Amino acid sequence: MNDTQQLSAEVDAPAGMAELWAALRPLTAARIGLPRSGASLGTPALLDFRLAHARARDAVGAALDASALLAGLSLLMGQPVLVCRSAAADRRTYLMRPDLGRQLDADALALLQASGSRGGLAVVLADGLSAQATQRHALPVLEALLPLLQAQGWALAPVVVLHHGRVAAGDVVARSLQAEAVLVLIGERPGLSSPDSLGAYITWAPGAATSDADRNCVSNIRPQGLAPQAAAAKIAWLLNQMRVQQRSGLALKDQMSQPVQVPAG
Repeated sequence: MNDTQQLSAEVDAPAGMAELWAALRPLTAARIGLPRSGASLGTPALLDFRLAHARARDAVGAALDASALLAGLSLLMGQPVLVCRSAAADRRTYLMRPDLGRQLDADALALLQASGSRGGLAVVLADGLSAQATQRHALPVLEALLPLLQAQGWALAPVVVLHHGRVAAGDVVARSLQAEAVLVLIGERPGLSSPDSLGAYITWAPGAATSDADRNCVSNIRPQGLAPQAAAAKIAWLLNQMRVQQRSGLALKDQMSQPVQVPAG
């Protein structure tokens, strides 16, 4: 249910329905059966809505703490981590010019090309539209994912932490590292119930003509959505199928036999 549907579900419940709504509310993050005062929402519900809206706005504007990510990655990966920037010089430019977020600046391109990487899987951690999501959930996903990738025999290119990056910037990273595939862990657009939702975008053989139709996405990664361990299992399965079938996106059907469990709450 999206935010618009959540709002449309707000009803002026009769007194006899109060217990029913009270039993249903813990089962969903949607705003259902909200109390009203006349034609307006009740004060607690209205204040909660405004707080959620403020958190979503703050998430869009927040900066990525690269030093904290680097500290965690150095313990987890045991290999070089490269810090790069997109062609968007600052957060405001990034939000106003999506095209610049899909490109890398000259220093980033030089750094990647000098790494000497050849083949394997490129992993990019980007702030996207919610740096909080990347900050909080990218490392738990990688911690669960790395043993699965090792079991599949994947070689990893240097991990890239990308400031002001959008999904398509991962294609540029992969081409610069001459990687077979790219995994971009990026903060998704915040909603009124999830300001810190992480997305994983996976692309096989990304090139200059790669489009969003060529990607597979695992979304809503967070403790209240798709747990990091479940997301890692799905990502590993998709990556293995991409390598076997030599394709991704719409051409690759998700037929993972074991369903991914989503925790309640």
